[in-house]
Amino acid sequence: MDPGVCAMELLGVFFSIGAWICSLATTIMSTWLTLSTDLLPAESYELGLWETCVVQDLGILECRPYDSLLGLPPDIKLARILMCVTVATGLLGLLLAIPGIYWINSCNQGSEGLRVKRLMKMLGGILCLVAGILGLIPVSYIAHLTVMRFFDEAVPAIVPRWEFGDALFCGWTAGFLHLVAGSLLVTSCVCLQEEPCTLQMPIPLQRRHTHVHSTNTPHRKRSMEYV
Repeated sequence: MDPGVCAMELLGVFFSIGAWICSLATTIMSTWLTLSTDLLPAESYELGLWETCVVQDLGILECRPYDSLLGLPPDIKLARILMCVTVATGLLGLLLAIPGIYWINSCNQGSEGLRVKRLMKMLGGILCLVAGILGLIPVSYIAHLTVMRFFDEAVPAIVPRWEFGDALFCGWTAGFLHLVAGSLLVTSCVCLQEEPCTLQMPIPLQRRHTHVHSTNTPHRKRSMEYV
């Protein structure tokens, strides 16, 4: 097998693992948006998908979950749904891509097994691409709304405004890694050609039955005469 195809497979799986971890962290983190004001310099506020937090100057963090699901803003609802779907899709794509690697039990399955593994890897790559697109939508949408509200001239300048948090950058990183991983996996499937396995197959031990032919000549019976 071409070493370049193997390298693309491994890089695709590694990037997919990193992308899924970043997507999960983005979903859990409470730092989607941050706010600090000159009126209360000892405190800053954080806004996430599941809770809001207050960070005091001494390092004390106090978080409070949202009271009602129906009372959430539409952008938070949309981000929740899309990020949960992103995490599930990325995990499914990862679970399909790992068994589809050429070096995992590829020589004991024949040409039919290689075609199945190629199909699994292709589906894993497509799901990674879908997860990357789904993950970029809520992050970019929240960032767009934040920019629009930050530069809104109808709001007085004294009113504090929300700014980008670390979770947004983590979400952009996850989406980019998902796209790269999916592209590598799909490209490795396109470049892969069905080749016979070059690894040595285990030879089963068989008992050989040997027939031993007797070469002894029949003894002649001697007759004894008794007088």
